[in-house]
Amino acid sequence: TPARPAKGKRPATDGKPGALRVYFAPPMTPLDLTPSMVNEFLELGAELGRPVPANREKAALSSCMSWLIRTGKVPGLLVNPCLRASGIKRNAESARERYVTHDEYKDVWQQATLSTRLLMEITYRSLQRPESDIINWDTSVIARSPEGKRVLKFRQFKTGKTMQIEIDPALDDLITQSLGDVRQLRQPLIRTQKGHHYTYDGISTMLKKAIAKANQRRTAQGKPKIPSFGFRDLKGKGATDMWLSGEPLEKIQALCGHGDKTTTEIYVK
Repeated sequence: TPARPAKGKRPATDGKPGALRVYFAPPMTPLDLTPSMVNEFLELGAELGRPVPANREKAALSSCMSWLIRTGKVPGLLVNPCLRASGIKRNAESARERYVTHDEYKDVWQQATLSTRLLMEITYRSLQRPESDIINWDTSVIARSPEGKRVLKFRQFKTGKTMQIEIDPALDDLITQSLGDVRQLRQPLIRTQKGHHYTYDGISTMLKKAIAKANQRRTAQGKPKIPSFGFRDLKGKGATDMWLSGEPLEKIQALCGHGDKTTTEIYVK
């Protein structure tokens, strides 16, 4: 029998990382995992007051299971027990309420480092996941379209879909400032001064510092402080601004890599 908590038992990881490791503990294997266990995990997350983190952890587990099936790493594993088709119902989520205004974006931008600006701008313009996609990109994602235009060409980590997004002049100029001549050396797109990849926590700290500096200036000017926001909120801002400009929700959904329109609606304010 797979080792897992009895129904009703609370893993001691509320609000802390490692919930998947605790709940689906060894000697359990991917072949032991069932949809009912996944549903139990989601229900328990809701009971503990962390329904959204539980949804995210389930999504991470689902990506792992899909990879195992796709690569044949676990012979006999044919069905992903985390998918909706397996009867999984994720916890309800309310719409993201934080909308970063143009004025807030501009004030933080002025105080941000070049790498922070680049991640802000790419997240806002591309609607890709800053924490799992953009942060890991290198200069190989910069390509030319058949028409000769510079584009970001990449494969989404979650969906596996190949995407191609045109680089407009403003973003092109920012990339050039940050990287110089990208043709000479393959290097991280979002990089430290030493040329290494930033960790997502590291670049998020840089964003927080930029917000704090912007708030110091705003206080001196008698303006209200900017409530804290993260790079993920800029994905929501980008989705909202696209919708407000008249872009169809289906196009925004495709860029975001969402499986259904309901998820996309969470991002649109």
